[in-house]
Amino acid sequence: MPITYQIDHERRLVDAKADGLISDGDVFAYQREVWSRTDVVGYAEIVDMIAVERIDLPSIDRIRELAELAARMNADKPAAKLAIVASRDFAFGLGRMYETYRELQAGSTKPVGVFRTRREALDFLGLEGDLTPPSGA
Repeated sequence: MPITYQIDHERRLVDAKADGLISDGDVFAYQREVWSRTDVVGYAEIVDMIAVERIDLPSIDRIRELAELAARMNADKPAAKLAIVASRDFAFGLGRMYETYRELQAGSTKPVGVFRTRREALDFLGLEGDLTPPSGA
């Protein structure tokens, strides 16, 4: 699977890593799988896209649709932050688009930040220490 994740219950964090080629289907599947779980309600999230080599996106509209889905899934839940780590320009730009669409969603409670480094993302989330991303296995 191009997106792997670990749940750190102690830190109340979902730590995801995308790898290689990812498609919009991969991202939607991750969103539905993780955020339908009741044990992660209110958890912060970091999505590390540094190892992504290519993003197969049929339409920019899919970013808006993902933001709408994500906002609906957490509309009545406690606010937590999402940090996206993207060192490559294309992934960084898509992350910023997602951030904007997410902010425009009525009822969206999850602040989103897009960063070039994992350290910046962890600072945004208020987490200390060196959290290594999940392995790509």
